[in-house]
Amino acid sequence: MPERVKMEDIPRLLSDLADYISRHQLPSGAIPWYDEGITDPWDHVECAIALDLTGRFDRAVMAYRWMKNKQNPDGSWYSGYVDEKPKDLTRDTNHSTYIATGVWYHYLVTKDEEFLREMWPSVQGAIDFALSLQQVGGEILWACNGAKGTWPGAIYAASTCVWQSVISGLKIAKKLGVKRPDWEANNARLLDAMHQRRECFDRFGEDNQGFATNWYYPILTGVVTGEEAHKLIAHKWHDFVVENWGCKCVTGTPWVTVAETSELIMSLYRIGDRERAGMVMKWMLRLKDHDGGFETGVKLPDQMIWPEEKNTWTSAGVIMAISAWAKVEGLSIEGLHVP
Repeated sequence: MPERVKMEDIPRLLSDLADYISRHQLPSGAIPWYDEGITDPWDHVECAIALDLTGRFDRAVMAYRWMKNKQNPDGSWYSGYVDEKPKDLTRDTNHSTYIATGVWYHYLVTKDEEFLREMWPSVQGAIDFALSLQQVGGEILWACNGAKGTWPGAIYAASTCVWQSVISGLKIAKKLGVKRPDWEANNARLLDAMHQRRECFDRFGEDNQGFATNWYYPILTGVVTGEEAHKLIAHKWHDFVVENWGCKCVTGTPWVTVAETSELIMSLYRIGDRERAGMVMKWMLRLKDHDGGFETGVKLPDQMIWPEEKNTWTSAGVIMAISAWAKVEGLSIEGLHVP
């Protein structure tokens, strides 16, 4: 571990990060990015997972019940809420299905089957919504937005996340004794499309925008594995990774972000690249602030912190990266609940 954050400091760091997220959670259960900021379903679930990993089970339950209360009749959620009201009416298949991953994580750390049953209708509705947008080729369209209609294309990186979330949904279904063979078949079709028919995805140049998530999400979600995953990491490493700092959000800008760096760490641990994962972890932990949060990112080479607002989901990403580190290395850390 780096000098600023030693091994014995990790429990306090995790507690500070969880406290930072908890301080921003609203009485309704919503977890906005920052005070008076937006709450989006994906980052909200990310924070809920982090709360579970750090033993804040009651707060995680609050977060999931907020999701249950905000779910649209078609099983989706809007992409953004401010003051409990919809701000962005886009209904994103990836954002909506992530609840399945979060609820399954909650079960893994709490073994609370009653809560699993409580959340099943929301999970089922979310996955049914996403699969309702599956096309003949197996791909799933990214989103729809009321009068604006459905986005006419599928996004590869987002689709890898949907695939992983459907797997979590299937695990929940199995635990509850529910059979969804249609989910299994449709998720297999999605995986086949991602492996065999890449032309079905990113038809509007979404993969040409240079986002780091396009690089490592296929690995993080388990869509790309083995030697292919190692080759993919090596192929783009110098496009995204800044030595001694971390992972850039976008290739064309010298902006290293903690959230993307955290996800890269998890991706590296997933494929067994412990050496590089540990190295990047040391770089990332330098951006810890005095109040328990982490800076969103830093612009290089002038080392300017940007933006000034720190957000909850960055802290959540760091908790998840430390959890991955602890699991792979077989470490028992006070206050950390690794499933």
